[in-house]
Amino acid sequence: MTGHYLRGAELLEGQTLRERLAGGSIPWPKAVEIAVALAEGLAAAHAKGIVHRDLKPENIFLLTDGRVKILDFGLVHVQMLQPDDAITMTQPGMVLGTVGYMSPEQLRGEPARAATDIFALGAVLYEMVAGRRAFAAGTAQDTLSAILRDDPPDLAASGKSLPAELTRIVSHCLEKNAGERFQSARDLVFALKAVVGGGAAGRLATETIDSIAVLPFVNVSRDPEVDYLSDGVTETIINSLARLPGLRVTPRSTVFRYKGQDIDPQVVGQELGTRVVLAGRILQRGDTLVVGAELVDVARQSQLWGERFTRKLADIFSIEEDIASKISESLRGRLTGDDRRRLARRSTEDSEAYRLYLRGRHAFNRRTPASMQQGSRYFAQAIERDPGYALAYSGLCDSYAVLGWIGASAWPEASPKFREAAARATAIDESLAEAHTSLGMVRACLDWNWKEAEREFRRAIELDPRYFLAHTWFAFMVLGPAGRFEEAMGQIRAALDLEPLSPTVHSHAAMLYLEAHRPEQALEHARTILELDPSFVLGHVWLGMASDLERRYDEAVAELQEAVQCLGEAAPGWRGALAHALALAGRRDEAEAILAELLQRAERRYIDPFWMGLACAGLDQPERAIDYLEHAANDRSGHLVFFYGFFEPLQRHPRFAALMARMGLPADPHGVSGAASV
Repeated sequence: MTGHYLRGAELLEGQTLRERLAGGSIPWPKAVEIAVALAEGLAAAHAKGIVHRDLKPENIFLLTDGRVKILDFGLVHVQMLQPDDAITMTQPGMVLGTVGYMSPEQLRGEPARAATDIFALGAVLYEMVAGRRAFAAGTAQDTLSAILRDDPPDLAASGKSLPAELTRIVSHCLEKNAGERFQSARDLVFALKAVVGGGAAGRLATETIDSIAVLPFVNVSRDPEVDYLSDGVTETIINSLARLPGLRVTPRSTVFRYKGQDIDPQVVGQELGTRVVLAGRILQRGDTLVVGAELVDVARQSQLWGERFTRKLADIFSIEEDIASKISESLRGRLTGDDRRRLARRSTEDSEAYRLYLRGRHAFNRRTPASMQQGSRYFAQAIERDPGYALAYSGLCDSYAVLGWIGASAWPEASPKFREAAARATAIDESLAEAHTSLGMVRACLDWNWKEAEREFRRAIELDPRYFLAHTWFAFMVLGPAGRFEEAMGQIRAALDLEPLSPTVHSHAAMLYLEAHRPEQALEHARTILELDPSFVLGHVWLGMASDLERRYDEAVAELQEAVQCLGEAAPGWRGALAHALALAGRRDEAEAILAELLQRAERRYIDPFWMGLACAGLDQPERAIDYLEHAANDRSGHLVFFYGFFEPLQRHPRFAALMARMGLPADPHGVSGAASV
């Protein structure tokens, strides 16, 4: 029945939804069309800080021209949005709304939120397609109890032919916990639109979705201490999805360019050339974690899936696994048993140990001496929580090794620690690529057992071809020193394919090209490092050392001075590289002063003798240089493995040849296979 309704000065022609429902249920496509209009209206109101609080069929007007109006905002209250999108609607203890459509939190007199209206809309949508109310009992009190305790009768059992995705959406709207409903009315709009015309699942069943980008989850807590969690969840989901065959996952280094930017997932997907994009956010409040995520179909400009999870911090595993599983199901339908096992693989069952590991990786990835020291402490704490945590042992190994290598800790003290950590990692989990990569580094740098080192790196790559460090470490720790430059560059190319925008990968590429005496390519990668991250100090180191090889000594001195200033007292040994460049630039007095300073410092703290040897080589003091290099070999210096090619004038010296033979390396690596080209 069509009538007229005077709304202020506006005369509306049509009927209320209650009047329309008097004639029975509404065909589901039309019901979804109405629900989309309602959700869009609520989204606009919520964006202005307004919640309706009393959405029901009596307050919904269907105009004769097809439009839908939401009426009677008499219970609304306006307040600024809180960080979790909460909108305080009532004072504690006040109950406002209409029985049958009120959310559980309204019944408890709790602050109402945008999710409160979503619950009411879910109840209205249920009633439109089922022809009966979602919550209707004998008395008003019974109805209130049902809202708090019971699920409505299953729509799938209503006898009506409804899309499975529609029944899921309605159930999701009617979650008892507000945090587990749709994250926003806008998300609900996307989900409802996807149902029309067969729904997301129906469309995807006939399509191949082979690419996804996972954007860095936004830390809406605005607490820097939670960054480790938002970054860690992002990386864990990336790594989980990367285990699925046939799915191209955009590399971490590429998506993390967007960290901190307010950018539309559609735009990101178009820039990266991916079919779907996952965007998410994290809010931590005490021991409660709220994680929201939405999966966007770039081609169709629609949401495939969106959900909000409110769990205890200790349940972080289940959140990550739920997100990864629901993404995979959205893209592929039902998952196989193998797919589920790949997604659910854990290295620990202790959530606190896992969070400590995430803190460790977050600190380690910042790559400053102080942050890596902090990272090693987090890894050690994770191991204290779970002595069987192989991944934490691998992280501890890498921390000790890099700290010793840059000179922030004494190499002879660090090397036994990372040797033990690598051995423990592989003993605990032989199937872990990270563990074999760490052990490969030990076999190369400490044992000079090149055959075993190669075996470990190849095993790591076999276990996880996407683990880029296995490729780069294999390249510059084993293949480069052996003069197998063509093979080494192939490994670097593989790593760059995996992480094209990683400063670490470009740093390792620069090291390899220095080993190969290809300074032009080393310079190219060093410049890329500083473009990607101006604070990545090794970019200046490699620029300086590559310029040194090119005999552009003034440029070498300038870059190495910048590096030495940045490294400061944390890693004084690198002054040896500066002394080498100064000597070859004809500034011997300055070079000798640096050498004397290094020797004086070495009386108070450990400095790798390699650096004194490099300074002496620049000063054309071959016997003295070899003395220091022999001391470095006794300490199993990693620098001697990587940079012995800088001692080209010494390669014909019998003592130098004997030293290289002792290490199992050719005195002239370029005479083995020549400087390869790419």
